[in-house]
Amino acid sequence: MKLVVLTPHFAPDSAPTGVVVTRIVEELAARDHRLEVITSLPWYRGHSIEPGWGGMLRRYEDAPWGRILRIHPFPASDKTDLLRRALAFGAFSVAAAALGARGGRVDGVLAVSPPLTLGLSGLAIGRARRAPVVFNVQDIYPDVAIELGALQGPRVIRAARALERFVYRKSDAVSVLSDDLRDNVTAKLGDEGKVHVIPNFVDVERIRPADVENRYRREHGLEAKTVVMYAGNVGLSQSLDVVIDSAAALAHEPDLVFVINGAGAARPPLEARARGMSNVLFVDPQPEERLPEVLAAADIHLVPLRSGLARSSVPSKTYSILAAGRPLVASVDTGSEVARVVESAGAGVAVPPEDPEALTKALRGLLEEPERRREMGAAGRRWVEAWASPAAIAESYETLFESLQPKFS
Repeated sequence: MKLVVLTPHFAPDSAPTGVVVTRIVEELAARDHRLEVITSLPWYRGHSIEPGWGGMLRRYEDAPWGRILRIHPFPASDKTDLLRRALAFGAFSVAAAALGARGGRVDGVLAVSPPLTLGLSGLAIGRARRAPVVFNVQDIYPDVAIELGALQGPRVIRAARALERFVYRKSDAVSVLSDDLRDNVTAKLGDEGKVHVIPNFVDVERIRPADVENRYRREHGLEAKTVVMYAGNVGLSQSLDVVIDSAAALAHEPDLVFVINGAGAARPPLEARARGMSNVLFVDPQPEERLPEVLAAADIHLVPLRSGLARSSVPSKTYSILAAGRPLVASVDTGSEVARVVESAGAGVAVPPEDPEALTKALRGLLEEPERRREMGAAGRRWVEAWASPAAIAESYETLFESLQPKFS
């Protein structure tokens, strides 16, 4: 098949979505499909175009499996500037639709969200090139933005929800990461048969249990420390205030360090709150190729989400942590996908969101039982090995597109 993949990020961009989509493209190529990727110039790490990529509005690259079109994303350095971000998403989406609509007929279009506007771009490309459109939902917008208070005003919310429903209805299929997200989309769409659960994968060959004492620890003075780590976007969706609260409550614990590895709009106020706390360390985002090393450097990992968000978002970092053989404490909505995974795998502890006392209690229990931590890490690794490989996920998309072909033949 000839497929178009429309994604906000793609290698070498370091965004988690880009890492996932890049591997799916590689696996589809290994199954003898030809692909055309439409994406942005790399910008995620610093929310500005990375060195060596500037000076152009678009760039074409040849690849062994097809070609890549990179478009300027007009990035907003301030993630709290919602108007500028919306204009940037809109401009990128319009450019992607206009450029992607050129070319001959293809067998399918995979449009990755967020942003939600890429759903419209995918539909425009699909209609122009007479192909079925699969709308892939990584996080459900506008639900996430509404929960965070980032999207306000009844008219704006109504417009965003209308756009969401329009894209769902007009897409030939919608793929989501979990049962929670499937239920969310199905309730809005009213058509369960159109929604397919295809989870993100984790590369269990690349990410595997490794020695905790590594180069990352040496670089940041963490040798012989007990490290509790949050690694990922330091944004509005994450409830990282409770991490600082737990660090304050456990300040008396010898050789215990809380590491927040990442960047984002929420980092400056967090750093201000943690000023003077000797057991909190902020580390800038690391190159994507160092992810296995970063994950291995922690004794315990954290997955904190603000209340209400775990039913609209499934952090892919959860599965990477399991692959690394490390226990985790998930501060998420009770009964959500992440909580179910952690509990069913026996890979850690799930506590209610935005509850520093519950988080501290869970951490204290794990700190006192190193053997229990090792057992949880091993259990998580076993669970994720049996769960989903990159090849299996690519096969799921292949099967989905094949099932849609009769409508367009």
